[in-house]
Amino acid sequence: MKRRQFLGTGLLAGMATGTLAHQPEAQAGAADTPSTTLRAGVAKSDITTNAEGVRVNDPLFAKALVLEGSNIRLAIIAMDVTAIGGIGDIKDDFLPKLRARIQKELGIPGANVLVNASHTHPPGRLLCESDQQLERTFDAVRRAAESLTPVRVGSGTGYEDRIMMNRALRLKNGPHWTIRHTNPCPPDEEVASVGPVDPEIGVLRIDRLDGRPLAVVYNFACHPYLGVPRGGVTADFPGFASKVIEDNLGHDAMALFLQGAAGDITAVLYKDTSRPRDAEPFGTMLGLSTLEALRGIQTGDANLNVINETLLLPRRTDSQARIAALEQEQAGLLRSLRGTSLNIKTFVPLYIKYALNPDYPSYYSYRYLQAQQTGSDEMSGIDAQNRGHMDKYLRNIQAMEKLARIQDKIATLQRHQAINDASGESTVATEVQGIRIGNFVLITSPAEVLVEVGLNVKNASPHQHTFMAAYSNGYIHYGPPAADYDKGGYEVTECFIAPEWQRLYEEKAKEVLERL
Repeated sequence: MKRRQFLGTGLLAGMATGTLAHQPEAQAGAADTPSTTLRAGVAKSDITTNAEGVRVNDPLFAKALVLEGSNIRLAIIAMDVTAIGGIGDIKDDFLPKLRARIQKELGIPGANVLVNASHTHPPGRLLCESDQQLERTFDAVRRAAESLTPVRVGSGTGYEDRIMMNRALRLKNGPHWTIRHTNPCPPDEEVASVGPVDPEIGVLRIDRLDGRPLAVVYNFACHPYLGVPRGGVTADFPGFASKVIEDNLGHDAMALFLQGAAGDITAVLYKDTSRPRDAEPFGTMLGLSTLEALRGIQTGDANLNVINETLLLPRRTDSQARIAALEQEQAGLLRSLRGTSLNIKTFVPLYIKYALNPDYPSYYSYRYLQAQQTGSDEMSGIDAQNRGHMDKYLRNIQAMEKLARIQDKIATLQRHQAINDASGESTVATEVQGIRIGNFVLITSPAEVLVEVGLNVKNASPHQHTFMAAYSNGYIHYGPPAADYDKGGYEVTECFIAPEWQRLYEEKAKEVLERL
């Protein structure tokens, strides 16, 4: 993919504002009047585990940005965590408790609080205990609210396509096969293509009135689970990128990473076996690309708007049918293993011999020449027999690889069917939040939104700089395109919402964006 120029725009006064919607439990502030000089404050808290025996490579933070216009206050909280509830160390009651406390003690409506998970993946426990998670995160928001200072803001985009790829491989016979450590990759000859990525970096620049940088909010889509060479707790590439940005900007500026539509996006070296797993080089590249984009962004006055609505998404009902189809495929693969002559001890020497000299694998060439002269077929006969046994063994290996993947898919479908059964409901309530800070526009989803859906939402937006903050304000596992549900990739297996979710979400997101 060809690199393109970075885009930056100043924020102009007199922008139109939309009508503000409210969640029932928390009244949001009114939309700002045009040409508002904003005030902003930032703070962060270390939320890393201090459990004995856990190696911490680099700390995890809850970073808070509070913005205040003439009629509205909002908070954006970027957390180095796996998810906001659902999975990982954060419990489901964290978000409502945090919002309620922010609203009660700081006067910022809960509906105006965006909490995003970077989705860094743990080798074990990542975070401090639950009560401390809440206390430290709230404290960051409190200190940010107490440090408000007049600012000017600007938005723009950067570009980075070197560190990630779409992990859902497109196979020649139609299905998708997801690159994961829990299953092998498909045979090379079965792979037709790779899917799309979103190389755009969404950037919000916030400067003090004297021009010194206060904060940078940057949005990018890629799973952060590469890790570090020695292992241990890490914020992964977002942590390294933020450090690069902050070290270069100075003035105690804070970089807040917001994860994008990264459901099917992985680090390009995720399964590399020739070098240590190391997210730092990727984070460095992302940080430098963000800094390059910052240089083209002009700042000015701006206004704010927040819309927060609840959307009911249907739960999927086809898990049992998909499990039955997988079990049928599994049974066929198991039957195919019959009639195996070789084991690993006999296969490996044969494979090496026949690879070293395909023409004369069983002995020196003169034995073959002698057999030809005497009219004997003993050499060609044993070669044909050995090749048949090796071909069978190789087919068995491929069957084993497919069986490993099927087992994982069956277990995953069973787990998500249990989640839906336990809910006792046919729908799941999700939050769609839209935030506009001048020309910088965010739209949220609690799902691990796949990149195609994220691109659809961005392309349908009436705003030039629209960015998706997935993994926000809750967690509902994967959100794949409806057309992918029959493709068999991991993302549609690790999913408990029905295909209709895509249309409902994209329609609601478009409506919210148009009203901002």
